[in-house]
Parts: sequence; C-alpha cells; structure tokens
Amino acid sequence: MRSLRGSFVCIVMLFLISCGQKTKKSKDNPPTKKYTIEDQKPSKKSSDKVILCFGNSLTAGLGLKSTEAFPALIQNKIDSLGYDYKVVNAGLSGETTASGKNRINWVLKQNVDIFILELGANDGLRGIPLTETRQNLQDIIDTVKSKNPNTSIILAGMQIPPNMGQDYTSQFRNIFPKLAQKNDIALIPFLLEGVAGNPDLNQSDGIHPTAEGYEIVSYNVWKVLKNILEQ
Repeated sequence: MRSLRGSFVCIVMLFLISCGQKTKKSKDNPPTKKYTIEDQKPSKKSSDKVILCFGNSLTAGLGLKSTEAFPALIQNKIDSLGYDYKVVNAGLSGETTASGKNRINWVLKQNVDIFILELGANDGLRGIPLTETRQNLQDIIDTVKSKNPNTSIILAGMQIPPNMGQDYTSQFRNIFPKLAQKNDIALIPFLLEGVAGNPDLNQSDGIHPTAEGYEIVSYNVWKVLKNILEQ
C-alpha cells in the first residue's frame, strides 16, 4: 500500500512540473504577428461566416508559428477591413489529394462560406498519376458543392520542379486552370508566385516559405479572395 501511495505522489509531482514547464515556455515566447496593419479592428467573435483553407503544409505553415502562415495573415487583413469572417486553417502537413478527399467530409461538418483548396503539390513531388490528382481534386470540389451549393470555391494553382520530366510538369501545372474553368470557380494562378525558387524567402528545405515569404503568399491569395468578399 505504501508503495502504491508513493508512486501516486510521484506521478502527481511529475504532472505538476510538466505543466509548469509548459506554462513558462509559453510566457517566455509569446506569439508574434508579422502582418500588421495600423487600422486593424478586432475580429467579431460572433461571426458565423467561415473561410476554410484546406491544404497541406503550405497552408499549415510548417516550420513557423501558426500566426505566420497565410490563413492567419488573411485573418489580419480581413479584420483590418471590418469584414465579418473567421478564417480556419485546415492545413495538414503531408496531405495529398487522395488523403484530402478522405478528410473532406469531416472538415465540412462546419458551415463554410468560402473554401480555399490548396492541394496537389505533394502529388506532383511524388509523381502520382496526373489523372488521379485531377480526379481527386474534382471529387473534393464536387463534395463542397454538394454540401452547400452557395459556397464560393477558390482553387490554388501549383507548379513543381521538372524532376518528373517536362511533359509531367507541364500537364501538372495545367490541371488547376482547367479545373477552375470547368467548375466555374476562382483561381489563384500560382500560390507561390514570387516566392518559389528564392532562397531568401524559403526555409532551408527550399520548399516551405519563411515568414517573409508567407507575406507574399498571403498577397497572392488576397488578390483573388478580395473579389469574392466585395461581391
């Protein structure tokens, strides 16, 4: 019995120490916002309008604070202009179009007014058949439309290095504008325009943007998103 009591006390003490360490770390390293606007207004917490960013690590902001990824920067911009929208970051690192297709129904359990679809890069880097990537993206678009026909969809265009050959690279790039035209949805021509290939704007892996790079990415998204918000 004494042995059991001693073990219980040790467990409790370890738990309290662990909590204390986490609290101290959070206090010493408060999150910072890279994208600031002087006339920023507070977000309206009661809003039921949602902009959902559905993608991979480029949406999640791999390697950075969540406040530095483009969904958070878009939220800052929206708040500064007084729009009544909440931006949800539904990015998942490593996501392919196939895994995104499997996850989409769960994500759409909430009401979504604007849906930003950013998937395909991992397919291209892995050399997944183009027909499969195209069909998975189409299935995701169809699912969003079936859940709510009034949801506005924005498709983020993507490009990849020519590692898989020129034909594959070219056809991969063309998937996105063709899908946008076919489904009559908005298109971001290339999500990483002005960032891709620039070592000063990418992390050491050469793939994921730095905080400065994400400021440009957020601008690429905003140029298309603002047209939908103004409508």
